[in-house]
Amino acid sequence: MPRPIALFRHYPTEGPAYFGDFLDGEAYPWQLVALDEGMPVPPTADGFAGLVFMGGPMSVNDDLPWIPPVLRLIRDAVARGVPVLGHCLGSQLMSKALGGQVTQNLLKEIGWGAVRVRNTPKARRWFGEVETFEAFHWHGETWSLPPGAELLAGSEACPHQAFALGPHLGMQFHVEMTEAYVRSWCEGGRREIESSHSPAVQSVATILELMPRKLPAMTDRARHIYRVWMEGLAR
Repeated sequence: MPRPIALFRHYPTEGPAYFGDFLDGEAYPWQLVALDEGMPVPPTADGFAGLVFMGGPMSVNDDLPWIPPVLRLIRDAVARGVPVLGHCLGSQLMSKALGGQVTQNLLKEIGWGAVRVRNTPKARRWFGEVETFEAFHWHGETWSLPPGAELLAGSEACPHQAFALGPHLGMQFHVEMTEAYVRSWCEGGRREIESSHSPAVQSVATILELMPRKLPAMTDRARHIYRVWMEGLAR
């Protein structure tokens, strides 16, 4: 029996989503660490095949009790060679833990938007033979590259969208979305969308109208990314 993947949830509506479905389809064991319910942060990455960090509306710069131990855990995982995967807030936690900084992005970015993949061997390995792909975005902050990391992708509104450091991958965007998650976030975040004046924020109507065309292709891209990440799992 392989060691399980630990999946960290920071907010009730930002859970495993498609990544959980993907792992179930692969029959790979995983366990949820629900930080939003007060579950403790494991003191070490030893015993896990990989660590996955999901999103959340908070900032990594907030004074929250679980953030310092999570940063220590990420550093421990990297030191042990246990692959780390970050979605949105998760990528920001990775950047901060590994020596980068998280600051306000020039524009808030919400909705479907093109991600430009850099023409490098590492970027093509992670994202496949594509120049661009459509991803789902919901963020107001951005990260700087940690020392030693390679920038893999960017968007018009946010130049830093993905980085890799060995087997570790941080993504500012949300490839894990399902139809239910998109609808839930639009309902819960309607006020934020309507009060935003950023040109990179789409209306709820636009997000939902584009979803049938954008979501299936993004899920295919997510499947590729997750399979590449799993190749590096600690056995």
